[in-house]
Amino acid sequence: MAWSVTQAPAGRASCICPRGIGGSGGIGAAASSSQALRSSARRRKRVALCCGSPLLGRALSLSCHVHGKHYSRPSTRVSCADPVSPAESTAASTATASKDLLEPSKADHSMEEQTMEIAKQIQAFRDGSLKLKEQDAALPKVVPPPGDGQRIYEIDPYLKNYRDHLEYRYSQYKAKVDAINKHEGGLEAFSRGYEKFGFNRTAAGITYREWAPAAKSASLMGDFNNWNPNADMMKKNEYGVWELFLPNNADGSAAIPHGSRVKIHMETASGVKDAIPAWIKFAVQAPGEIPYNGIYYDPPPEERYEFKHPRPKRPNSLRVYEAHVGMSSTEPKVNSYSAFRDDVLPRIKGLGYNAVQLMAVMEHAYYGSFGYHITNFFAVSSRCGTPDELKSLIDKAHELGLFVLMDVVHSHCSNNVLDGLNMFDGTDSQYFHSGARGYHWMWDSRLFDYSSWEVLRFLLSNLRWWMEEYKFDGFRFDGITSMMYTHHGLQMTFTGQYSEYFGMTTDVDAVVYLMLANDLLHALYPQTITVAEDVSGMPTLCIPVADGGIGFDYRLQMAIADKWIDILEKLKDEEWNMGNIVFTLTNRRWMEKCISYAESHDQALVGDKTLAFWLMDKDMYDHMALDRPSTPRIDRGIALHKMIRLITMALGGEGYLNFMGNEFGHPEWIDFPRSDQKLPNGKFVPGNKNSFDKCRRRFDLGDADYLRYRGLQEFDRAMQQLEAKYEFMVAPHEYVSRKNEGDKIIVFEKGDLVFVFNFHWQKSYTDYRVGCLKPGNYKVVLDTDERLFGGFGRLDHSAVFHTNEGWYDDRPQSFQVYSPCRTAVVYAPVVPESQSVDEPLEAQTSIPIHNL
Repeated sequence: MAWSVTQAPAGRASCICPRGIGGSGGIGAAASSSQALRSSARRRKRVALCCGSPLLGRALSLSCHVHGKHYSRPSTRVSCADPVSPAESTAASTATASKDLLEPSKADHSMEEQTMEIAKQIQAFRDGSLKLKEQDAALPKVVPPPGDGQRIYEIDPYLKNYRDHLEYRYSQYKAKVDAINKHEGGLEAFSRGYEKFGFNRTAAGITYREWAPAAKSASLMGDFNNWNPNADMMKKNEYGVWELFLPNNADGSAAIPHGSRVKIHMETASGVKDAIPAWIKFAVQAPGEIPYNGIYYDPPPEERYEFKHPRPKRPNSLRVYEAHVGMSSTEPKVNSYSAFRDDVLPRIKGLGYNAVQLMAVMEHAYYGSFGYHITNFFAVSSRCGTPDELKSLIDKAHELGLFVLMDVVHSHCSNNVLDGLNMFDGTDSQYFHSGARGYHWMWDSRLFDYSSWEVLRFLLSNLRWWMEEYKFDGFRFDGITSMMYTHHGLQMTFTGQYSEYFGMTTDVDAVVYLMLANDLLHALYPQTITVAEDVSGMPTLCIPVADGGIGFDYRLQMAIADKWIDILEKLKDEEWNMGNIVFTLTNRRWMEKCISYAESHDQALVGDKTLAFWLMDKDMYDHMALDRPSTPRIDRGIALHKMIRLITMALGGEGYLNFMGNEFGHPEWIDFPRSDQKLPNGKFVPGNKNSFDKCRRRFDLGDADYLRYRGLQEFDRAMQQLEAKYEFMVAPHEYVSRKNEGDKIIVFEKGDLVFVFNFHWQKSYTDYRVGCLKPGNYKVVLDTDERLFGGFGRLDHSAVFHTNEGWYDDRPQSFQVYSPCRTAVVYAPVVPESQSVDEPLEAQTSIPIHNL
């Protein structure tokens, strides 16, 4: 991204079918003490350097350039008449809301008609053959009324002991929905705040609105009026909303040219402030300056990207490739949306993933925050390109059939005053809780007040904006543990006791916001996916809102990655406990889906280690070339790297996530460019000379056929393809038949497949009997020891394995295999030509599979 601007005046049991219900005895999805501490430490690493200055751009210029597009310095606006506000209603609402800032949706249908219409719209949307315009037209326009919220007690009877809290929570949610329906015309209309707030252009001119109740005066200034704070004064209504209408110039052109810098000038109780508009759609860092500038982004029609491809159908089993556009280049630089579109998306598709999760999309002033200290919530990160280039990226992903998730950060906000929301109107309580409750001491960031009407409008509209304007398919909600509890999960060990989740430390307002967000998204976008990053194990998190839950589709199974690190850091191979590994992988709540991962971006940050580095350490630097002899550490690392990832995918949840580059064992950590710093306490923190060397992804290593990284990448590709074919992550049949501590063997079934893991460091077993359900012949469909994957090729893939009738490991059938040390092998039934691979297991055998 190269953007130069005109200089201006100052201005995150053996049988597990079904899985058990998480109860008061600690059984459930709660994180361990070490996990909670580790997660807090990782988040602290992300933001510890957020007080540092962002990198400065090139020298000042007298014109604007956005990836080759030129914008000349705008001339002074010529007004043909005094500014006149268009005829739009600004009637009163409740509390701080402006009632008719958004037009209410139609209310002249009966409830039965609305329900039937919604059902038709959802069915039409789920038709994968819909074209883009047909798909958009088929989106539901009404959010259904709340359910009774009672099914949670059927799903988890332990919740009955906390009915008072849960009923209060649900009543607060329903009350909020009722209020929004009454005063704003419903969630659908309420969530379109971007159509009234911020900048909106009509045929007559530009209207700018901003909510800043404590400001004493406000005006809009920028390049368009030579930064004159007195030229375009704004008017304030009784609800704290400031408004300005700028008519077109005499020649019909917009009063504010596309690409112009703009700020709102306010007199506040804490002094004069020039701020970036809160609803700004684009912001850039001016060369030679630290604070960002708001950019009026309204390109001419010929420069606007038009989407060509419909959203893909929601995947049945989710295989997510977690990616950061800026650091996705093999070169030490900030990569662009266009380069990611052309170079990385085809790689993701080729590896067999069906979804990409984009990090750091929302504008953040400090690059080293990994995109978690948001300054401008409606703006794309300008480091990587323009809004239209991001749209092109997402459209290309849809063309490839990739689901696109966005890492959304509504759990906190950057502490920046000059270019963020903090102290926007001169008070610390406009968007956030005042005082200590509004400050996250570990992240050095501000915490939203989710009880505020206008905060709800802002955040819900933010979600809608990214779905409508950029065609995202869903969200990963970052850091919601911090939202759901007033202690934010800090210095807190979650043991699984339900009293930890439902009590005075629960932030009901925040939970209600999450319920509203999920309600909105799933009603208007039936194919959407929402993922929750929660370390606490909150019950009901992934149960629909209508049933009394919070409404997410998936939760991240965060305990798994920490378990692998604990094992690799503290235990010798002979100390690995098979039962404990299986317990961690399968310990999740009944009917709440999880996304598992062996490692994510957290483990890749400087100060931590990736799995590959834990396993192979410094040997990776000298012994990964195929023309050099390997070492015992490299052989062990390559073998276990594949086994860990496969067993995590197979047993860990209904979805799987991988951070880019880790599929081939990326050899280095992530270290964002930073300079030396002196913290307020006087401590000196050395930087890395603003180097991008460790802030990139060496995809060339995984592609090199002369390096051992290639074998790891090819295995990951084969693993993804196996899951795509059999969809074993979401198979209803799941049974662990063996966890042998002496042999270090784990055997389990997922769907039709039989998985055999031998974690022994030196023992291989011939004629090893494994139990299974379905009789017949089996064949090898995946083998971690295959030479293509960097293994030793000790198995004959042409062999056919015949089952024997008779109970073994509580299974009605069994067959014998050769199980080499440190290998995992997946066996599938040999399907007769007359029988489909996709035929359900229950249709292929007379033995019932449920409740085994």
